[in-house]
Amino acid sequence: MLAGAPLHHRHYMTKKHIEFLSITALRGPNIWTYRPVLEARVDIGDLEDCPSNTIPGFYERLSSWLPSLIEHRCSYEERGGFLRRVQEGTWPAHILEHVTLELQNLAGLPGGFGKARETSRRGVYKVVVRAWHEEVTRAALYAARDLVMAAIEDRPFDVADAVETLKDMVDSKCLGPSTASIVDAADDRDIPAIRLLSDGNLVQLGYGGALRRIWTAETDRTSAIAETISRDKPMTKSLIASCGVPIPEGREVNSVEDAWEAAQDIGLPVCVKPVDGNHGRGVFIDVKTREEVEKAYAIAVDEGSGVLVERSLPGTEHRLLVVGGKLVAANRGDMVTVTGEGRSTVRELIASQVNSDPRRGPTELHPLSVIRIDSAARMELERQGLDADAVPAEGREVLIQRNANHAFDVTDEVHPENARLAALAARVVGLDIAGIDLVCTDISKPLADQGGAIVEVNAGPSLLMHLKPAVGKSRPVGQAIVAHLFADGADGRVPLVGITGTRGKTAVAHLVAHLVHLSGKHVGMACSDGLHLGRRHVQKSNATNWTGGHRLLLNSAVEAMVIENGAAAILGEGLAYDRCQVGIVTNILPELENLTEWDMLTPEKYYATYRTQVDVVLRGGCAVLNAADAAVAEMAELSDGEVIFFSTDAQAAPLQAHLAGDGRAVLLRDGQILLARGARETVLCRSEESPVVAQSGEPFTVANVLAATAAGWALGLAEDQLGTAVRTFGSGLLDPVPTPSAARLASARN
Repeated sequence: MLAGAPLHHRHYMTKKHIEFLSITALRGPNIWTYRPVLEARVDIGDLEDCPSNTIPGFYERLSSWLPSLIEHRCSYEERGGFLRRVQEGTWPAHILEHVTLELQNLAGLPGGFGKARETSRRGVYKVVVRAWHEEVTRAALYAARDLVMAAIEDRPFDVADAVETLKDMVDSKCLGPSTASIVDAADDRDIPAIRLLSDGNLVQLGYGGALRRIWTAETDRTSAIAETISRDKPMTKSLIASCGVPIPEGREVNSVEDAWEAAQDIGLPVCVKPVDGNHGRGVFIDVKTREEVEKAYAIAVDEGSGVLVERSLPGTEHRLLVVGGKLVAANRGDMVTVTGEGRSTVRELIASQVNSDPRRGPTELHPLSVIRIDSAARMELERQGLDADAVPAEGREVLIQRNANHAFDVTDEVHPENARLAALAARVVGLDIAGIDLVCTDISKPLADQGGAIVEVNAGPSLLMHLKPAVGKSRPVGQAIVAHLFADGADGRVPLVGITGTRGKTAVAHLVAHLVHLSGKHVGMACSDGLHLGRRHVQKSNATNWTGGHRLLLNSAVEAMVIENGAAAILGEGLAYDRCQVGIVTNILPELENLTEWDMLTPEKYYATYRTQVDVVLRGGCAVLNAADAAVAEMAELSDGEVIFFSTDAQAAPLQAHLAGDGRAVLLRDGQILLARGARETVLCRSEESPVVAQSGEPFTVANVLAATAAGWALGLAEDQLGTAVRTFGSGLLDPVPTPSAARLASARN
């Protein structure tokens, strides 16, 4: 059986099973929730007659395999609510929903939306779960199906292996914690985010002409020249020193002999490191002898394009994070040591005393990295007369690494002068986000008072040490980066008009695009006759799908957007955008649209489909609704923003009640198009002055014009602009794009 085949083409199989008939990715707001979900159509066969309380041992197996299900509240709205439902008797589709969510939770994707609902076909359900990442959630659904079936059939199931597999997928496919902190901070400000690489950290914040891009701690303001300078340590030192920033004495060397000569000139001990290395590779601190200089040079030369010898500074290395010219976080590094107990080797002591710390690990989820016996560590051991396989005496402290992970948050201790110098160094190099490495004994005192200095300026600095310091407070670095990219009050949005309904969507889309064009904005439109950018018709195939709208969101030249959404797009893909400034619902005419493919068979389900457009209206936005359609008029109470009614029936009860409450409306009376606010009315024009109305004469054509006019009014267009747009659309004089004929627009059912 092919996934997605219509239910009525499938012969019912009389057996106990859980079969996925189809899995649909709803990548934007949908009939279930605002967030992306997977909607699985699931056939449970004869298990329809086997609720969980009729399966011997099922509850015990499920609760022992996933004891954390105790936290699922379910319909009882209390801890343990879901497991109570399992004890009392519930169906496999409902259990599948909760197990999928819990497997994702255990894999590092906490929380999430879930629903399980019957369809019109016996034994077939829709199971809906939050999709943090489509591939991960799909894998979680299949793993949950296998787990539930194993519990039903009393077979073993390796939960740990399933969770580990999902964890690996999360680590490789989902946003890293640093990028996620920025995206979460943007979400807190209602700034939309679009991931541009499915397995990477390149993210767009905002839509169209208001968008910004980040790649972890790099932004579209991060200069390529500044990055190049930061990688060239001698150049960086020269630039910042010229502005009064203290740096360690040193120079680039070209041979072992030159390195030793430089070390003698500077004075031992020295630091030997690559000119353009990163992540601390090939860096040797406190080098004291010629033999050590030679060993350090041999390794450093392979890590970069040259070798730098510098004065070794007293104290500890600190990392200061500068964003937009301001210090936002600071961490201090520390030495790594182990203590002998007379039995274990140094290698074994590192494993038991250091790397056993759960904060240490190989991924971005770990604030501390695993300590390895590298060349620098071997040098430290040699100084102490040891090697990795030596067994230190009981009580002997062994130094492994001088400057290890930046583990201690010291943001509140940084002296203002040191913060000023760090910001100056970032500005001189030209980085909008920079990790400033400095060495000093006490960060709370000026560098000049203690012989401290800035040793490096880094582009694309790690954020994890500030988000998850081993000791101290987490710092809101994601919020700082978002504040750097977006001014106070900015939400990264451009005017966006979404349109749905059974009939008239395309006509209204063209009319609204015409209105916005006359206001002077470069408008993008995705509708049933294609994709339009200003006057250009760039795609002539249907663009009402998710991809059509998505293309507009990614286009930085677009200053306003008009996106048509049919029922098929809402039910089969979800909306392309998260929220809109204006949401239009033209009408609900079930007799003109067949939604049986999605098992939407009742007026209530048609209503649930089209209300999605109103659900996503921004708090400061507006829902434009047809007061002459009773079902559409009912959606007024769903809007987070204002409501403007339009109606060809000036006496429609919802319209009259709305005006009585001082609401706004666009209506037709005695052949005149009126703008009304409460009892105050303004004549915009006569309806026959509109070319499309004059050529059609059909009531629904007038309704299309009224809907578009209301949208323009909601966008803040002046009355003269609205009147000009109504009088010129369809005339061919000022149309922003090659417009379909008035007759075609008048009869359009899209």
